Amino acid sequence: MEKKLIECVPNFSEGRDLTVIKQITDVIEAVEGVKLLDVDPGEATNRTVVTFVGEPEPVMEAAFLAVRKASELIDMSKHHGAHPRMGATDVCPLVPVANITLEECAELARTLGKRIGDELGIPVYAYEAAAFTPERRNLAVCRQGEYEALSKRFGEEGQKPDFGPSVWNEFTSRSGATAVGARDFLIAVNYNLNSTSTRRANAIAFDVREKGRPKREGGKPNGKPMKDENGEVIMLPGTLKGTKAIGWYIDEYGIAQVSMNITNIRETPLHVAFDEVCRCAANRGLRVTGTEIVGLIPKSTLIDAGKYFLRKQQRSVGIHESEIIKIAIKSMGLDDLKPFDPSEKVIEYMLEDKNKKRLIDLTCKGFAEETASESPAPGGGSISAYMGSLAAALGTMVGNLSSHKPGWDDRWEFFSNWAEQGQELMSKLLHLVDEDTEAFNKIMAVFAMPKSTDEEKAARSKALQEATLYATQVPLETMKASFATFPLVKMMAEEGNPNSVSDAGVGALAARAAVLGAHLNVKINAAGLKDRAVADALVAEADKIAAEACQLEQEILAIVNTKING
Repeated sequence: MEKKLIECVPNFSEGRDLTVIKQITDVIEAVEGVKLLDVDPGEATNRTVVTFVGEPEPVMEAAFLAVRKASELIDMSKHHGAHPRMGATDVCPLVPVANITLEECAELARTLGKRIGDELGIPVYAYEAAAFTPERRNLAVCRQGEYEALSKRFGEEGQKPDFGPSVWNEFTSRSGATAVGARDFLIAVNYNLNSTSTRRANAIAFDVREKGRPKREGGKPNGKPMKDENGEVIMLPGTLKGTKAIGWYIDEYGIAQVSMNITNIRETPLHVAFDEVCRCAANRGLRVTGTEIVGLIPKSTLIDAGKYFLRKQQRSVGIHESEIIKIAIKSMGLDDLKPFDPSEKVIEYMLEDKNKKRLIDLTCKGFAEETASESPAPGGGSISAYMGSLAAALGTMVGNLSSHKPGWDDRWEFFSNWAEQGQELMSKLLHLVDEDTEAFNKIMAVFAMPKSTDEEKAARSKALQEATLYATQVPLETMKASFATFPLVKMMAEEGNPNSVSDAGVGALAARAAVLGAHLNVKINAAGLKDRAVADALVAEADKIAAEACQLEQEILAIVNTKING
């Protein structure tokens, strides 16, 4: 149900003329569904790093338009800057943020690269996760010799771009080449130390960073660095894969920090890096007093951290995400130097439309009053989804109470796992509360379509059938999600805190009501479908779920009443 989100971080070879930069970012912001997060121009590098985020389709469109605009405005034959570069758009990586894998981003990057090559005539090298050969995973290999070497490379076998032309002409001499790829999200983080020593901070950085430190003669800190047969310094690797780190002193805070870039958050999540820096600091007589996040982070980073620290406490992770994030903030001291506001640091929260009115944001009283108003929405479908969410919530509550029950410490994880499932079901059903009303609104929007001509009538009829099908599928999804709460409430009735067995019983009642309520909506909406084969199949599936829901409700109530009656 949750949206797939990706981040795009193109680097443009212009960092001095702000009017050029503004024209590029304007085309990005003009794409609906894309949010521009950051624009960072550098005068010395003559390069601007732009960051924007959204769902894959609009992000891909914005990236394409930005590359096209950059090729129109930037002449690489006249470009000079301190940073390595080979094109007007030098690099264009796609980064997974939420509900999408790195592998999926790699396929998207190849699609984008091909479009840039085919439609714009810009040579494209696929790099990092999108690379077609192991060598080209390394950006430096794709960009070797920079812009000045392109004319020669285009004529050499094995050096040609993956997409677009491999010819040097008037256009490519202006545009240069672009590297399009996919990489993991990079987290920039500083660990605060109870010290002012840069030397001590550097020692900790060398302990943990993947590169490690030079191996020295005699194993002494002041010994001469040892070299291999090729004359290269021998390095002793650090403990954290996919990390780079140094130590420094910050005048603003009056403390030393271990400054780290985590380039592979799958190999080294933030909370793992935190614990390891804490361990290495303690080995050197220092303490980590807190953590400073530089820039933005995906929500999953904090959720994973919060659950990690809850599990260390043997506490249930089946709690609301805001509480999990609070645990993460306090556990890693994210508010050590200044307040940490998730709404300003978490990408997903920054993308939320604060002006969008949702039913689930109403109070209980407000929701009831809105239902009772003259408006036909929210109606029975939304109410059914809400009842289903309450069934999940009650099962989750029993799970959390049981997980923390005195004397049941050896079973905390069993109940935590059930509560976590309950939270996921509750979240899905709460989403369906508004989704059902949105489905109704789509039908109402069709009635406003023109119907003067035969073409308009045909378009209106087609749109009505599509909206009606959607309005039938949504309550069927509500039935399925509500039905999925039965194993939760049944397990809680059987195994949960006996003092809360009645809550599990009410959960079963709510689940059955949710299923049967949504069942009515499936049937009434399916009646409007002209494709009777599709309609009959949807109703048959709904009938089966409804029948099984009634049976499960009776089984759970029998368990509940037996326990209550002793």
